[in-house]
Amino acid sequence: MEPLNQDSIASQTSDVACSSFQQMERRRFISRGAGLATGVLGGWTVIAEQLARSSSSKSRVDHSRPKSLIFLWLQGGPSQLETFDPHPRKKIGGSIKGLESSLQGTQISDLLPQTAEVMHLSTLVRSMTSKEGDHERATYTMKTGWRPDPTLIHPAIGSVLCHQTKGNIEIPRHISILASQWPARGGYMGPQLDAFQVGDPNAPIANLSSPVDTARRDRRLANLQSIAEAEFRKGRLRNLDSERTQQITATQRALKMMNSDQIEAFEIGKEPASVVKLFGDSSFGRGCLAAVRLVQQGVTCVEVELNGWDTHANNHGFHQSQCKILDAALYGLITELERREMLRDTVVVCGGEFGRTPTINVAEGRDHWPIGFSTAIFGGPFRRGHVHGQTSPEEPIAGEDPLTRITDPVSIEDLHATILNSFGIDFSQEIQTPVGRPLALSHGTVKKSWFQS
Repeated sequence: MEPLNQDSIASQTSDVACSSFQQMERRRFISRGAGLATGVLGGWTVIAEQLARSSSSKSRVDHSRPKSLIFLWLQGGPSQLETFDPHPRKKIGGSIKGLESSLQGTQISDLLPQTAEVMHLSTLVRSMTSKEGDHERATYTMKTGWRPDPTLIHPAIGSVLCHQTKGNIEIPRHISILASQWPARGGYMGPQLDAFQVGDPNAPIANLSSPVDTARRDRRLANLQSIAEAEFRKGRLRNLDSERTQQITATQRALKMMNSDQIEAFEIGKEPASVVKLFGDSSFGRGCLAAVRLVQQGVTCVEVELNGWDTHANNHGFHQSQCKILDAALYGLITELERREMLRDTVVVCGGEFGRTPTINVAEGRDHWPIGFSTAIFGGPFRRGHVHGQTSPEEPIAGEDPLTRITDPVSIEDLHATILNSFGIDFSQEIQTPVGRPLALSHGTVKKSWFQS
């Protein structure tokens, strides 16, 4: 890994506080009125399963492997010092106190008291490194396992899991809850593997019921098929629908979803009040509860986003509020998965695109720091009660390579390779991109010490 210094890191980051992210509208796949069919086609194209796969595809079904991934995405870059890697009573530690966790000999921030009770179930990585210090590029890297490339768009890890595994459910297998500026995408694997985006689970998913009666809806769809589709297919590729537009397929799957009882997985109101309360009164907490219900239904990957970690000013104050939300939700998620005996079948990853600087700036904030940040992993075959890596409790020295102060650094590529390997996926296999370029799923190295023996 090439050396980095503080000046090179600073050059990657903005000189001003980063702007807040805007909540993206949830993608609509059924439009109202006369445009019903068109809405079905446009929206479901984003979430339809890929039908045509090469016979050489190496999908694996192994019942001893995890079945689902829940990615708790902390957008903005949470500080490792205020979350999973505190250095209390040190200059870099700020006002944070260390709190003994259920993982013997391991302290986490006192802002996460409930999370401290479930750390014995985690593999805690304290030495994550990235070569990207800009939000957009770093988010792309963390979600895909690849640095941005102007020649193609890489798929997010949830898209890769859906591509490489089988599923037989009537709702999307890849879902993003509370997605903001850079949602998970299918990349070169196709938009059908983009994450289906929904907002606060308190609100119903829009456009799931037809605004007209069933007979009228069916007449509209029949007309679309016999007239519009027939004319559209003239002079075009024979396999246009299965490999390109997926319009017919999208319509069929959208209708199946509209009529499916599996939609109830989104309805957290069906849970007992005591369970809902466990996750905290926040949209993120409700998203985590929805994630439990969705993976229980058979969804392959759920990403739940908590924005607001970009603390260039008032770092401690913002982390107090954000950690309060995260603490209840993460504790509720792990506790409920374990109670339902689902944690062995589910991998939970909690982290952001990078960490924050050990030094505190003049605005009482911390800036971007892609070296020695933390990611917590729970469930699946990952070890329970394991800590990997260590960061220095002292301030970095100007001009010094910060990597020299980290024990056992882990690249984002290694993280992705290890997660894919935990699902039994051959990440070294090469996939043919649309332009004919063969590309491996990951070029990282598996961290075998993270797995249970």
